[in-house]
Amino acid sequence: QVQLVESGGGLVQPGGSLRLSCESSRRVFSINTMGWYRRTPGKQRALVAAITGGGSTNYVDSLKGRFTISTDNAKNMVYLQMNNLKPEDTAVYYCNAAGDGLSYWGQGTQVTVSS
Repeated sequence: QVQLVESGGGLVQPGGSLRLSCESSRRVFSINTMGWYRRTPGKQRALVAAITGGGSTNYVDSLKGRFTISTDNAKNMVYLQMNNLKPEDTAVYYCNAAGDGLSYWGQGTQVTVSS
């Protein structure tokens, strides 16, 4: 069992930045893959970025260069740095931990990009 708690969402103007945080109850380096997903109204939850326990990262092509996923193994944290935010980035962002055939989700944090 892995508990995940996201934080850091909020309202930001277009062009602004936010850093989302996800605290894991298990050491993140021991989890096969940690990821950030997002869901916009009327759409399914979709992958934003992922990072393996070994540090390999994977990004949705359309977000490369603006979003960065990272971990702090000492703090059991996963971060998503989001720069140059656009209104279309408005969504609920979820943290995910996956491995050994299991998948765990946080409760989500709302990000709203609006002037």
